[in-house]
Amino acid sequence: MAESTQKRSLKLIHATSINMTDMVGIGPFITLPMVIGMMNGPFFLYAWVAGAFLSMIDAMVWSELGAAFPMAGGSYNFLKETFGKEKLGKLMSFLFVWQTMIQAPLVIASASIGFAYYFSYLFPLTLLWSKVVSGAVVVLIVVLLYRKIEAIGKISIVMWTAVILTLFWIIGGGIAHGNFLSPIRHINDGINLNYAFVTAIGFASVKSVYSYLGYYNVCHLGGEIVNPSKNIPRSMFLSIIGITVLYLMMNISVVSVIPWNEAKDSKFVISAFMLELAGPLAAKAVTCLVLIVAFASVFSATLGYSRVPYAAAADGAFFPVFAKLHPKGNFPYVSLLFIGGVAFVFSLLFKLSEVISAILAMRILVQFIAQAIGLILLRRKKKNVGFPFKMPFFPLPVYLAILMWFFILISTGYIMVLGGITATLIGAIVYFIKARIKKEWPFQVKNTPNILDY
Repeated sequence: MAESTQKRSLKLIHATSINMTDMVGIGPFITLPMVIGMMNGPFFLYAWVAGAFLSMIDAMVWSELGAAFPMAGGSYNFLKETFGKEKLGKLMSFLFVWQTMIQAPLVIASASIGFAYYFSYLFPLTLLWSKVVSGAVVVLIVVLLYRKIEAIGKISIVMWTAVILTLFWIIGGGIAHGNFLSPIRHINDGINLNYAFVTAIGFASVKSVYSYLGYYNVCHLGGEIVNPSKNIPRSMFLSIIGITVLYLMMNISVVSVIPWNEAKDSKFVISAFMLELAGPLAAKAVTCLVLIVAFASVFSATLGYSRVPYAAAADGAFFPVFAKLHPKGNFPYVSLLFIGGVAFVFSLLFKLSEVISAILAMRILVQFIAQAIGLILLRRKKKNVGFPFKMPFFPLPVYLAILMWFFILISTGYIMVLGGITATLIGAIVYFIKARIKKEWPFQVKNTPNILDY
């Protein structure tokens, strides 16, 4: 198994810091004005609450599976275990690796593109130089990750500190401005609980949920977590609670200084916020911190995703070359280089607006919804035996998570939904061709009795 050759070196503080740096990234700074614009009112904060609620419910699914199967690869192993190692689980786990090889580089590229976007506040960039910067970020991340996991744990804490300091400065600036509670007092101004409001919540939640993604990153590193049955669930819930509080306070802080109807049209809303509070020097300083946070997010995401092809290859379900560990550092260097290489190409080809919805549409069906259904099947089959963490009120949270993910999927738009379904169908065709050649499920040769055996 993949996890038997990896050392458990990451403690709760490392796991939580990795999750939180992956969650924050460039997301909230880029999507903040998007969410306000989609809600078009002071009640935009409800979209961030909705994203947090979905993350908390879904984290219960991840916690049960992560604590029960603490191995490198996360959802790859969850889908294999829940749908059956020798049957449908082979297809589902293959589809997860298939979509990971596409959407993981997209996630990394989105953060690097966002980095270049905010970097242009400091130094205006042409399109060509913007691509140079985003590509250079990916290359530097791969260089930093090309080392032992113990050193990476220490780096993650340093980056987590930068995340917290940045958010605290933004929040503290709003509080010091003296109008911090005004957005909360006016949160329900002009609100109408009708179909239009629900639709707006759906579209805005696509962006807010994107900013919460990463709370489960620890599951991809399951084979390297100390005391995983406790630390995997704890790190996820701590990450979501902490980030939710910080996101809400950051949003409140920003619109307490810049009115929401102005913030929704701001290209560099955090920089503009600090410019209003403390002048151009402070605006440039906070922009630098935002860039550090974005860089930290690329670091954390690349770390987690590089373990997925490795886990599949070590399990014999993917190309064997991806199962190689570095002879000295003991990390999956082939997987890291491949994911980083594809992300580098994507960072040169795509725009940020093109990848956020695509990322969710790609992963919702095969990852979030499928593993939630798989957990229900597994709990019924094993009758609640062998789960170190068990969610309260099972299976209601699972059903709720599935319904909410369907709502988010539809809200990405029919083009993105069609693209996600098409990519999944192509992956299924590739699997069945592979299975036919290798005589795997459902084409395995059955053992038939031979007359000579009697």
